[in-house]
Amino acid sequence: MKFLRVLLAASVFSLAAQPAMAVDPIRIGSFLSATGVMSPMGDPEKKTLEMEVARINAQGGVLGRPLELVFYDDGSVPEKAVVAAKRLIESDRVDVIIGGSGTPTSLTVLPMMDKAEMPFLSLGGGVAIIEPVRKWTFKVPQTDRLAAQKVYGDMQRRGLSKIALLSENVGFGKSGRTQCLELAASHGMEIVADETYGPRDPDVTVQLTRIRATPGVQALFVFGTGQGPAVVTRNIRQLDLQMPVYQSHGVASKDFLRLVGKAADGMRLPSSPLAIVDVLPDSDRQKPVLAAFKRDFETRTGDEVSMMAGHSWDALYLYVDAVKRANTTDKARVRDEIERTRGFVGQGGIFTLSPSDHMGLTLDSLHMVEIQGGDWKLVE
Repeated sequence: MKFLRVLLAASVFSLAAQPAMAVDPIRIGSFLSATGVMSPMGDPEKKTLEMEVARINAQGGVLGRPLELVFYDDGSVPEKAVVAAKRLIESDRVDVIIGGSGTPTSLTVLPMMDKAEMPFLSLGGGVAIIEPVRKWTFKVPQTDRLAAQKVYGDMQRRGLSKIALLSENVGFGKSGRTQCLELAASHGMEIVADETYGPRDPDVTVQLTRIRATPGVQALFVFGTGQGPAVVTRNIRQLDLQMPVYQSHGVASKDFLRLVGKAADGMRLPSSPLAIVDVLPDSDRQKPVLAAFKRDFETRTGDEVSMMAGHSWDALYLYVDAVKRANTTDKARVRDEIERTRGFVGQGGIFTLSPSDHMGLTLDSLHMVEIQGGDWKLVE
């Protein structure tokens, strides 16, 4: 008995001398296009997640638990996105997935997210990601529909009504083309030319030449993202196409401006307020949040902040905010809290979600800008 008491005492002492067991982390899964044609989007998104996860952990984590980022690069390939999402769900057993830098990589995993019953916050722009509403899927960028509405409104103010479309033939561009066609008549627009290009096409001068030869065309609307619109932009200037040119919000990035140089001067596009924070009035509710993130991102990365960086900020903090309100990481309860979000001040706008709206942004979240001297200038 004496030996047993000594043994028990030694065991208790041994256990007491060990550090307390670390709490399980909250696992943030992410697949993004850090490489490939959508890397101008995926690279800043990844850097933002890394930066903000580190910041949250330095402040004590969430519900007393650290965040752990589990990341995979899908290379801008939808099939690789499926593999990454499957691994995040089945092997890494993450609590949430943030990703899909673009519409194609987001759309391809939606059935998987439904089956897994896991919150998914997409960074893709296509309206098809959230319409029809899927229980477990949300998205943070403005839809292609909102972008088309914003551009058409600016065209109306300039007296432009006969429009040529040049859109990417997959994902975001394909969905954007559909929205442009569906909204044209209600906004007084006539589509007089309708051309497409592939995201990896090295040249689109054939399509642009046909557009230039179209009788009565007054303006060109390019709808795409990644590196494709840069090729289009350079070709436009090489052909000296003399008409107003609009781009979609899919190129609201300084990376795009660096790719095209002065070739983009004079082009207009809708942008989230993050790109134009310096010219927003001090009374703007978003300005303090935007300015702080811009400063921190540029100091930390050495890169200029972009709307795409803001997308992953919004996705992460919409999730974190929901976890705090739910006081748990239970997937169903967190999903419900994301859907109950009201007046969340983010980088892309002020979010108010509902069972019928899994994005939560309005047309006011976009600002029309013009590219001048390699920078954005506020139009309205």
